[in-house]
Amino acid sequence: MTIHARALLFDNDGTLVSSLESVDRCWTRWAGEYGLTAEEFGRVELHGRPAVEIAADLLPADVVPEALARIETLEVEDVPNGGAHLLPGTKAFLDALPADRWAVVTSATRRLAEARLDAVGIRPKTMVTADDITRGKPDPEPYLLAARELGVDPAHCVVFEDAPAGLAAGRAAGMITVALTTTHQAHELDADLVVKDLSALSALVTDAGVEISVRG
Repeated sequence: MTIHARALLFDNDGTLVSSLESVDRCWTRWAGEYGLTAEEFGRVELHGRPAVEIAADLLPADVVPEALARIETLEVEDVPNGGAHLLPGTKAFLDALPADRWAVVTSATRRLAEARLDAVGIRPKTMVTADDITRGKPDPEPYLLAARELGVDPAHCVVFEDAPAGLAAGRAAGMITVALTTTHQAHELDADLVVKDLSALSALVTDAGVEISVRG
């Protein structure tokens, strides 16, 4: 299978970078600080959603701004403790792409996203974060904004995601979706193509864009 695209849009956590252990550490500590029970905390989906939505699901509205600042600080401070590392195939795949053909589209804040990406040596020319949008994944707004910033029709974009919410956002934006089974099982992921991680794919840059193929 070969996918033709003019722009490639990547989620970060779970797609380019693994931060699952950090997320678990930091959010568990955060929940304890705000007096949340394991039952209350366990009923929300953490992965692939903006922190503001998670906090709003769990805490009174007047506490949310302070709680958001706290979780951002916890996660940023955890990065040097092994809070982020490259997933297989990430570096080789991104190195094959021109800087103006791809973007990172993350539910994290810009401060946190930059901390994690800097830690693994990834510096995207274009990045959309939770600070840039009003509606997070599964709403298509983040991916539509990235397409506009790259100057590419959404129909010619490919979204790379590991979470159901992100894949739903890509589909809603009218984009081709590629799912990575780095944090969810294949049957949980609704996408045009499902692979284990970016090491399963190759990218060939042409005058017309980028050809993405599954390695034989």
